[in-house]
Amino acid sequence: MLNFKGKMAVVTGGTRGIGKAVCKALAGAGCNVIATGTEVVNKSSGGIKYRKLDLLNDGSTASFLSELAELRRIDILVNNAGINILEAIDGIEDSNWEKVLKVNLTGPMRISRAVASGMKKNKNGRILNISSIWGIKSKEKRDAYSASKTGLIGLTRAMAIDLAPYNILVNALCPGFTSTELTKSMLKKSEIISLSRQVPLGRFATPPEIANAALFLCSGMNTYITGQSIIVDGGFVIR
Repeated sequence: MLNFKGKMAVVTGGTRGIGKAVCKALAGAGCNVIATGTEVVNKSSGGIKYRKLDLLNDGSTASFLSELAELRRIDILVNNAGINILEAIDGIEDSNWEKVLKVNLTGPMRISRAVASGMKKNKNGRILNISSIWGIKSKEKRDAYSASKTGLIGLTRAMAIDLAPYNILVNALCPGFTSTELTKSMLKKSEIISLSRQVPLGRFATPPEIANAALFLCSGMNTYITGQSIIVDGGFVIR
């Protein structure tokens, strides 16, 4: 079992789905975790401290960044918070485009920038950006989302080069179809069955399966993987 005892992690979008599973996995391995959500109240539970963060609200973001600056150290950052607005290129609203990029790309940049200086002083750190298979390939009405997730992969590569001299490893994780509460609420059972048939492993991932990959990339076991986009999709993109 991976040991994160004494480590401090920040996970954005950590109150549901993949983010929640990552927080639970880190805390279960002994890590101190700060998890953010747009609708949470400040509280602590099971080794996880919850803090409110709305990346669409500059005041909320500034307040959270100020709180991070007061921490003695941050060993791990998982940029997981994200949104998706389904619009094709001929109908996409400027405001929606800007919202998706602000949360999915600008947000990770701002938070990574805030924690990087401390990690550089400690000459150690792990940053994991949660991208998507839609950053590798795309689908109809994913214009803003695909642009943001592809951009996040590019940011990951550039950050990895910037921070490698300080033993800070930066990677992107690209989950495929994952069985979260949000997915179940958005897709009919027949749609889930149809999509599962397109996956060589024949099913959606579970959030803990995605979290297991995240756990390794953020751990001391990972000493030489950086600047990579790790696809966890049951083989979907290779079919």
